[in-house]
Amino acid sequence: MKGWEEGRLHSAVLVAPRRERRRDRCARKAAAKSLLAEDRETRKANEKAKADTLAAERRATVTLPKAGDPGPAALRTPGRLRLPRHQDTSATLAGAYPFLAEGGLGSDGVFVGQDLYSGSSFVYDPWVLYARGLITAPNLVLAGIVGAGKSALAKSLYTRSIPFGRRVYVPGDPKGEHTAVAEAVGGKAIALGHGMPNRLNPLDKGPRPGGLDDIQWAAQVTSRRRDLVGALAETVLDRRLTPLEHTAIDVALADTVRTAEVPVLPMVVDRLLAPDRTLDSDGRLAEDGRLVGHALRRLVAGDLAGLFDGPSTVRFDPSLPMISLDLSRVTENAMLISVLMTCASAWMESALLDPAGGQRWVVYDEAWRLMSHPALLRRMDAHWRLARHYGIANMLIFHKLSDLDIVGDSGSAMRALASSLLANAETRVVYRQESDQLGSTAAALGLTGTEQSLLPTLGTGQGLWRIKHRSFVVQHQLHPAELELFETGARASGLNPGAHLSSETGGIG
Repeated sequence: MKGWEEGRLHSAVLVAPRRERRRDRCARKAAAKSLLAEDRETRKANEKAKADTLAAERRATVTLPKAGDPGPAALRTPGRLRLPRHQDTSATLAGAYPFLAEGGLGSDGVFVGQDLYSGSSFVYDPWVLYARGLITAPNLVLAGIVGAGKSALAKSLYTRSIPFGRRVYVPGDPKGEHTAVAEAVGGKAIALGHGMPNRLNPLDKGPRPGGLDDIQWAAQVTSRRRDLVGALAETVLDRRLTPLEHTAIDVALADTVRTAEVPVLPMVVDRLLAPDRTLDSDGRLAEDGRLVGHALRRLVAGDLAGLFDGPSTVRFDPSLPMISLDLSRVTENAMLISVLMTCASAWMESALLDPAGGQRWVVYDEAWRLMSHPALLRRMDAHWRLARHYGIANMLIFHKLSDLDIVGDSGSAMRALASSLLANAETRVVYRQESDQLGSTAAALGLTGTEQSLLPTLGTGQGLWRIKHRSFVVQHQLHPAELELFETGARASGLNPGAHLSSETGGIG
């Protein structure tokens, strides 16, 4: 009996906790169901409030009927508007679609004419575009057949820049057509040729740039004289100088400068052909410089004499608005043209390479004549590479881009130099070209098919302007006074320059 009671008590102790745990679980389940129910009710209430808000908004919104409003407001319809096709000219449609044309270069610069695509004014200034980062080189290449108007464009570009403080240098004018322009703007044209009183000493020191002490200035003058005499010798010899010939030139030039207050070219020639015995005890120096001496002798006693064999009778004034070297009296002698251009480049070089000299145009007209001479081409290439540092904008004028084919053999260093002039000019202006020149022009300038097909159709004074990767078709416009001054074709024919051309033509170039 006692054992049975003890067992019953033990069972009660084991069962009681289980019942308590079951009641707790039920209570938790009931609480969870209550929370879920409350959450559902809350969500339903929020969704109902949102639906009521949207319904109220729809009821407050006025919509058009499917058939549209009746009466005068019948065009207000939710359906697609359908209009009949309309065809018109681009000039008329430009008013409805004003953003189809190039935006232009802005209004800062020199007025050139009218953009034929947008109808707006077209202005250009290489220094402004360079300052704005639109181009990285302020050089320009201009090409066009005779009569297309390229000469008038070149003249108007640099003369219209003069009121903005720019100066103009023309180191060689084979046709003499910049002489009248130079005199009209208050500059000076220096005419050189046989029988002329003007004489140019290529060994002049030239104007001294600011910021150089005596030692730096003397070193610059010595280097320029050495390079010039070497370039003249290479031009006449039509080959590169040997190291022995360079040494002979250095010794002769140093002896000339040491013994003469105003060194001139005949003195250098004398010391090349008959060096001082104290400098040439074994006679080797005379032998090394013999060919160079005889080549340079042509400039002082041969067929090229009378221009460089004495002190200068003219002075280069870098403060003038324009300086032009008129070579029209020696156009029949290609060698003399090259020698004159080489001397003129050195003569102007100290002013060109003056960082404080301001912004200057340097115009190379009839470029095909100049680029066939290696020494002159190398000097031009150096000036083009230094254009940004010295504030120079070089302008190279061609008749056609195939003129570059006369510069050296294909693949030669001279051809590469000539091509680099194009590469360093991010502004290319192409006037009318003959059909047989389209392929070479497009290849040289990287023109598109549309631009290439446009070239033969351009009228007088109309040009394709490629400024880096942007293209414009521009009608050059001239004032009647400019037309009379710039017109070259009418002067050649004896006609009144303003009688047959309107102020919107580009003139004859």
